[in-house]
Amino acid sequence: MSEERSLNFIEEIVEEDLAAGKNGGRVLTRFPPEPNGYLHIGHAKSICLNFGLAKKYNGQTNLRFDDTNPVKEDVEYVDSIKEDVKWLGFEWANELYASDYFDKLYEFAVALISKGLAYVDDSSAEEIAAQKGTPTEPGKGNEYRNRSVEENLQLFADMKDGKYPDGAKVLRAKIDLASPNVLLRDPLMYRIKHAHHHRTGDKWCIYPMYDFAHGQSDAIEEITHSICTLEFVPHRALYDLFIKELEIFPSKQYEFARLNLNYTVMSKRKLLQLVEDGFVDGWDDPRMPTISGLRRRGYTPASIREFCERIGVAKRENMIDVGLLEFCIREDLNKTAWRRMAVLDPVKLIIDNYPEGQTEVLHGENNPEVEGGHGSREIPFGRELWIEREDFMEVPPKKYFRLGIGTMVRLKNAYIVKGESVVKDADGNITEIHCTYIPESKSGNDTSGINVKGTIHWISTEHAKEAEVRMYDRLFQVEDPSNEDGDFKDYINPNSLQILEKAYIEPDLANAVAGKPVQFIRKGYFTLDKNSTADKLVFNRTVTLKDGWVKK
Repeated sequence: MSEERSLNFIEEIVEEDLAAGKNGGRVLTRFPPEPNGYLHIGHAKSICLNFGLAKKYNGQTNLRFDDTNPVKEDVEYVDSIKEDVKWLGFEWANELYASDYFDKLYEFAVALISKGLAYVDDSSAEEIAAQKGTPTEPGKGNEYRNRSVEENLQLFADMKDGKYPDGAKVLRAKIDLASPNVLLRDPLMYRIKHAHHHRTGDKWCIYPMYDFAHGQSDAIEEITHSICTLEFVPHRALYDLFIKELEIFPSKQYEFARLNLNYTVMSKRKLLQLVEDGFVDGWDDPRMPTISGLRRRGYTPASIREFCERIGVAKRENMIDVGLLEFCIREDLNKTAWRRMAVLDPVKLIIDNYPEGQTEVLHGENNPEVEGGHGSREIPFGRELWIEREDFMEVPPKKYFRLGIGTMVRLKNAYIVKGESVVKDADGNITEIHCTYIPESKSGNDTSGINVKGTIHWISTEHAKEAEVRMYDRLFQVEDPSNEDGDFKDYINPNSLQILEKAYIEPDLANAVAGKPVQFIRKGYFTLDKNSTADKLVFNRTVTLKDGWVKK
């Protein structure tokens, strides 16, 4: 956005800290995803915030993978996350992993046990949940809470050495079972999991919980501003307590409202369901809100960064209209995408008075929105053309400015033509439209003196290339599928993907490349799909030219 904006509340905090000389004038943020799925547009907001803060205040950002749950994590997700962050236009100072700190975190746990602030509990998960009480009733201690420091140290060492099966014991912090903040009622610090870790292999069979690993990892890295979403507000007390008791670097946690986007779901668990149940074609399906899905659909890094800038950073949750995201990509592509013609529902147009066998080369601007248009391309023109079926009506009504019998229209970058007759098949479907053209009406050199209100696009049948076109729309029919009755998948839009198996495109589009969107004139913005081949071109619709959901 070009206009100046006021500081958001996190920027105000950073500027106050810098003015007070805190952290030696350093700003170090981090982006800490768990590698258990692909990043989505909500993560893009966090990425832009963390990296954007560091850039604005001459700081740095670490990329740290929160890989403390080996059962759900995979190298595939690590690689995809790194690709997404880079694609968005950001570089991290250090690539780090919570697993880098497993030895140090174990030492921290031992230190807390030695201070009488942690104990080994043999209770089951169900028993522990019951012992924690309710929001209105305090929790109750059990016999294990009174174990001696020496016994706890030995039991914790035995846990580490693999002497117990999964679930047999946990390490809990010893805090306050009557705390109004239920998270402070002796939270879990470690659990036993005999699972292979994607980086540490089988070295560990105990793994730290998020609340124990997160703040300490921030402190180890000396993160100055640890930025989380609002659901972590109740966790902040625990974050601060562990750091205080361990007497380590005092990283500070700040919370902002996460991104909620209508007509989609943002839960990794629900996105995984969509993938595993076959409702979409993988994590990068162009209907998914994942960054890889948006990239495959034709969204640009600039459009996503602009979207994150426009929605801002707030302290209260709200629902963002996906129409704003679509507006941002339209704004970007209007300035950058080259214009090309494509006919998606073709019918043949024959110009009866155009010389048979003749071909001429016309020219069209690559982008008229840019001064100079970034040059032009050659467009072959001949006697027989493909036009859109919807651009012709045999008996047009008033204010129909396209082609009809007895009415005239301009062919884009070419001539004015007049509808004369049609040919139909046995079922009454139009198979050919016959017209005549005005030779003096050539675009750029029109001496005919005829004015027409309509312009339609076309493709020369002799030179046309075939392509499959995938018309993507919003994945859900309702604004907030997660809050509707029943299964969220019941609200999937049955028309979220329509495949046009045989469209015709300009010959120039045979040279299209994935990641470089184009505007199909009058049809929308499209990009070549990653699975296209020279023998089968596949284009994905990024977004329509106008928001067709406003009226709905």
